[in-house]
Amino acid sequence: PLPTATGARSDARNRRRSHARQPLTDRTSTRAARAAACCCGAGGCKTAAPTPLRLHKTQAAPCCGFPAAMMTYNIDVGYLEGLLRGYRAGILNSTDYANLTQCETIDDMKMHLSSTDYGNFLQNEPSPISTTTLAQKTTEKLVEEFNFLRMQAVEPLATFLDYITYGYMIDNIILVLTGTSHNRSSEELLEKCHPLGLFDSMATLCVTQSTSELYRTVLVDTPLGPYFGDCISLEDLDEVNIEIIRNTLYKAYLEDFHAFCMKVGGETAEVMGDILKLEADRRAINITVNSLDTDLDLKSREKLYPTIGLLYPEGTSRLIKATDLDAVRSAIDAFPDYRGLLSEGYDDDKTIEDQFFELEVNLNRLAFEQQFHYGMYYAFVKLKEQEIRNIVWIGECISQDQRGRINQYVPIF
Repeated sequence: PLPTATGARSDARNRRRSHARQPLTDRTSTRAARAAACCCGAGGCKTAAPTPLRLHKTQAAPCCGFPAAMMTYNIDVGYLEGLLRGYRAGILNSTDYANLTQCETIDDMKMHLSSTDYGNFLQNEPSPISTTTLAQKTTEKLVEEFNFLRMQAVEPLATFLDYITYGYMIDNIILVLTGTSHNRSSEELLEKCHPLGLFDSMATLCVTQSTSELYRTVLVDTPLGPYFGDCISLEDLDEVNIEIIRNTLYKAYLEDFHAFCMKVGGETAEVMGDILKLEADRRAINITVNSLDTDLDLKSREKLYPTIGLLYPEGTSRLIKATDLDAVRSAIDAFPDYRGLLSEGYDDDKTIEDQFFELEVNLNRLAFEQQFHYGMYYAFVKLKEQEIRNIVWIGECISQDQRGRINQYVPIF
């Protein structure tokens, strides 16, 4: 027989009374058991999950509708992201650059920069301040901020930040090898190395005579060791072979960094994928243009092209066959982002490097429009590098009285 309304109300009252008489510890354990049975672990839904679900960082929980990254990302990286966005807010904007271009001397630039996040970074430098000192002190500021973030990072962000330094290691190695071939002193060369790319055995580079010796005595114990396999056959460290070493190392580095970002996945893979593809395309175009009037054969040129990027594989297959600048233009004409790079009369004041810097700044600026990814750490370093180039450029124009070119910097924000 169906229960009457009176009987149903009586049963409900009895259940409430029984729950009220239940000890607090029992009620807490009941709620904990209910939360454990919930598919998201929060106890806010009625969907039971007999086995725990393993969600990707960007995958939404099936019942709550929130991305899992929003629930876990800030545990390890939230503090660092807050610091990073604070550093980003200190990057010079268009108003700061307008004030810098109105300065009469570098000492005037020092006064204005002291009102920004740079603070009194030049207070101990005697007047007149040189552009070399300006570049050195601004770089030290960047290195200080980056190293603080690096010391606080945990995996996989710690490995990601290590990858950022590998590019500077390659540049330092090539700088020392080139200087050694021109009989420069080791002290002078080490002073010019970028601080982010220094390692313990850097001074040993000055006494190497061949690539096999270079690998055996120095690079085998560095993170760049696995990238050096294709360079062992180059015996003489002349200018051509040193450039081949540079591009071979960068090719392996970019491919490895790209694979790591794809493994991390999520927004990191999306943001860093675009940035690294641009860097790979820049290297492919520069290799082609710089090798047009050299003895480098087409097959050797092909080995230097990264296997990532918008140009790969159709664009790079055309670049391999290019024998003059017109052929390079036609090879990249099918890609809208690069169509105007080598166009005649596009902008005579801008080099191809300046145009690539503008594309890079745009991608790095957009990286801060998203959250829950590591790409903004890479973007911050590159934006600060561009800011240093802008400051040094303005300082050079002031010191050399070339005010007609003082506005040819790359704006950031």
